[in-house]
Amino acid sequence: MKVQIVQHVPYEGIGCMESWLDNEGAEINHTKCYEKFDPVRANEIDLAIIMGGPMSVLDEEMYSYLTEEKAYVRNLINNKTPILGICLGAQLIAEALGSKIYNNQYKEIGWFPIKFTDSADGGFELPKTLTVFHWHGETFDLPEGAIHIAESEGCKNQAFQIGSNVIALQFHLEMTPQSVDEMIQNGSDDLGTGKYIQSADEIRDLTVNNYRSANQVICNALTYLTR
Repeated sequence: MKVQIVQHVPYEGIGCMESWLDNEGAEINHTKCYEKFDPVRANEIDLAIIMGGPMSVLDEEMYSYLTEEKAYVRNLINNKTPILGICLGAQLIAEALGSKIYNNQYKEIGWFPIKFTDSADGGFELPKTLTVFHWHGETFDLPEGAIHIAESEGCKNQAFQIGSNVIALQFHLEMTPQSVDEMIQNGSDDLGTGKYIQSADEIRDLTVNNYRSANQVICNALTYLTR
């Protein structure tokens, strides 16, 4: 299995997905956009994972690679290459499919519950509810033809699915205690006050009890996309 990972900043890596990919014997091309945008062609891979980042999909003037990346995401979708988008990655998929990206009413930072909708495809064993890690201030409209699969109190459109080859998640299921610490250390300026913003101590405390169940769901999603 050939897998393309697209990473936008050093501190938002693939977390628990590394173990899953190792167990599958995956051949990985790891594109680090902050160094060079050099992904493998869409028709030469079996799975693409588009990670998060602090930038907006609208920041093309500041991050010139976003223009190339958006074209790449469109190619992945048109090629029907299985693709998993996380946070910024989900927003890139949504925009590639013609949806608007805009500021959400609330910023969500920390561990908050989401509810999976009745229309979610249970092919990757979704629970009814799950406490997951959030770190975002923007959201997206659902693309045409997408299945709305998750929502939270703070954000209606948390995730969507298209067919059996596109999954877009506004939240982070891949987090480990180490990756949460890296996010806190590099994003501490975001930890102000807000209805859905937790303190660094709260986030660390909640990580211990919640990351393993979140990790299981993302591994199920990867299995679903590559079955």
